[in-house]
Amino acid sequence: MKYVVLFMDVDKDDIALVGGKGANLGELTKAGLPVPPGFIVTSGAYFDFLEGADLDIEIEKLLKGLDVNESKKLNSTAVAIQKAIMSKPMPQSIAKEISFAYQHLYTKGSSNFYVAVRSSATAEDLPEASFAGAQKTFLNISGTDNVLKAVRMAWASLFEARAIYYRKINNFEDMKVGLAVPVQKMVQSEKSGIMFTIDPVSNDREKIVIEGGWGLGEAIVSGSVTPDRYVVSKKDLKILEKEINEQTWKIAKVDGVNKHVTVPKEEQKMQKLSDEEVKDLAEFGVQIEKHYENKPQDTEWAIAGGKIYFVQSRPVTTLIQKDKGKDQNRKAPVTNNEIQDISKAEVIVKGIAASIGIASGPVKVIYSPQEIDVIKEGDVLVTEKTSPDFVPAMKRSAAIVTDTGGQTSHAAIVSRELGIPCVVGTGTATNVLKTGMVISVDGAKGLVYKGKVTREEEPAQKTDGGGFTEEIPVTATKVYVNLGEPTEADKVSKLPCDGVGLMRAEFMIAEIGEHPRALVKAGKSDIYIQKLVEGLTKTCLAFSPRPVVYRSTDFKTNEYRNLKGGDKFEPQESNPMIGYRGAYRYIKEPDLFKLELEAIKKVRQTNENLWLMIPFVRTLDEFHQVKKLITESGLERGPDFKLWMMVEIPSNVILMNKFAQEGIDGVSIGSNDLTQLTLGIDRDNENLAEEFDERDESVQISIAHVIKVCRKHHISVSICGQAATTYPEIAELMVREGATSVSVSPDSVVKTRKLVASVEKRIMLSKFIDENIG
Repeated sequence: MKYVVLFMDVDKDDIALVGGKGANLGELTKAGLPVPPGFIVTSGAYFDFLEGADLDIEIEKLLKGLDVNESKKLNSTAVAIQKAIMSKPMPQSIAKEISFAYQHLYTKGSSNFYVAVRSSATAEDLPEASFAGAQKTFLNISGTDNVLKAVRMAWASLFEARAIYYRKINNFEDMKVGLAVPVQKMVQSEKSGIMFTIDPVSNDREKIVIEGGWGLGEAIVSGSVTPDRYVVSKKDLKILEKEINEQTWKIAKVDGVNKHVTVPKEEQKMQKLSDEEVKDLAEFGVQIEKHYENKPQDTEWAIAGGKIYFVQSRPVTTLIQKDKGKDQNRKAPVTNNEIQDISKAEVIVKGIAASIGIASGPVKVIYSPQEIDVIKEGDVLVTEKTSPDFVPAMKRSAAIVTDTGGQTSHAAIVSRELGIPCVVGTGTATNVLKTGMVISVDGAKGLVYKGKVTREEEPAQKTDGGGFTEEIPVTATKVYVNLGEPTEADKVSKLPCDGVGLMRAEFMIAEIGEHPRALVKAGKSDIYIQKLVEGLTKTCLAFSPRPVVYRSTDFKTNEYRNLKGGDKFEPQESNPMIGYRGAYRYIKEPDLFKLELEAIKKVRQTNENLWLMIPFVRTLDEFHQVKKLITESGLERGPDFKLWMMVEIPSNVILMNKFAQEGIDGVSIGSNDLTQLTLGIDRDNENLAEEFDERDESVQISIAHVIKVCRKHHISVSICGQAATTYPEIAELMVREGATSVSVSPDSVVKTRKLVASVEKRIMLSKFIDENIG
């Protein structure tokens, strides 16, 4: 066949034909290593497709004079080229060969055989440039038509903005780089991960570093979950280090599609790989490196049915950067700043050493790839997490500091390849470091110093044997935190969260220790107001400028009775959970609610990031009356004061359209109350515990309906409670339906953000596939 070759028919000498990834799959296959079978659509098919549709001429015109450092122009050009490619049909001669290979070589007549469709550029996975992640991969593709369209999508991905930029900085001509497409049997892995046949940071050739976790490799490779880490001696395959991390969810194929599913509780804290599997992988690593003439390799592996498979191997591209990490104060045009001796400098941030060297410059804090234009030559790029889309800014930077990341992540690999000092996994960089301040980054020690420093050259430092900091990605869906204790605000504010999605009043009132009505009766209303002001102010200052959504008091009668004097004012109720609480209480006791509103007004005089949320609103009339009380107090909805409502009663769901029309800025779904009231289950009744499940179909339908209505009315929609963290199915539902945020307890912020990021990535890829292959 002219356009299709088998893995076994190619090797390292065929990069021009099958690209770097394709050539490496051929090498591994020929070496007798366990590689899932497959075929490769050659670069010749890609070039003939472009030429036959006159796309080569059109692409050259679009790229002519393009300055890849102008990010907006680069992105618009990339989109235009991809649209042009996707608008042209695949020639029948090419489609016929691909169809034959898919149908007859591997499916044996089955129409639902699942394959991975990967991109393999002819300038990819070379010793001097990895190009890792520059083009797209499509997993679990089934059916001839879908495979054909996925191949065309892979061709289009050669003109992703980051791929165009990467070619430019590595001096590859756009129209001379081709794209081959490996089509490989999909391994539905129980375990998967990455293996380096060298320590990727210290360049210690005597060690093999393995990272692994449950499920498909997408979650591990992208850093969406924190994998286990194993360090093995290359000499005798002895396991030198183990770091076992909790994994609460994984990606697995369910009913033909990849889904985020909960890892069984008994497996979440388990060692993912047995010692035997670690040694087997390491033994393969030694064999692979030997095959590549003792050149260190970066591999991806999977285990299915107890068998190990390798789906990728590429050279470690950062070895040539070994001498670039010298104290060169790289590209740092900083003037009028006294240079200090590093031994006397103040350390202001600590993290993980990711790329050796030391450099100084002014800080630029950004939060998304859309902001990379603000990074100028010599700036220190500070962000939550770098990705391939950040590469243009990384190239201009003197150094890089991130809140999150690990030593084997894609971003760390690229920073080492560029020779830029980098510290990852600081956890606090975007909060502590401010735009404009001058800092120095020591990528060998994982330290960030205040001001400009210098030091005598030292050998590259190996990282401490301690664990890797979890990688925390940037997400479109905001991740808020639930908070009750203002005394915890300073500490919690340093977490990678977007604000407080639920600030409870009950803890502040409990600290006062006396029933609010008893305080009023004793003429101590000012004490009540002042205590609320102190707690809210402390929280708002800690999180500023991020919002603090304060849920007004929602004590139930049995809880109020426990306060001093409470027994004189609270009735005895047989079921306080559905008793005298929430909005109805404000209407019946407006004088107490007005004291709470007065406290909010006082705080907002100096802290405009304080918003208000009303709990347990049973009827439209209740909400209307509460809104009237708020307006009468002098608080007006506006750009900096948002009014939210808890959605936790079936009546809220049923009348969501009318509640939205009543005038609200946001809602937060109280999944606990909504579940118990929908299913008619007392969530405190241990005899019914096994029946209480937020994943019940009726609850999920309710959540989806609320989100749909809120999107229609352009209202923010969130969820508070643990459902979005405990059950990845709920997180996926929230994100898929278009929720703007989730709010979780402080100890769940990191894993929730990682879960949300993985869901977002899966949804974006699914959407792209749906739009292009139906």
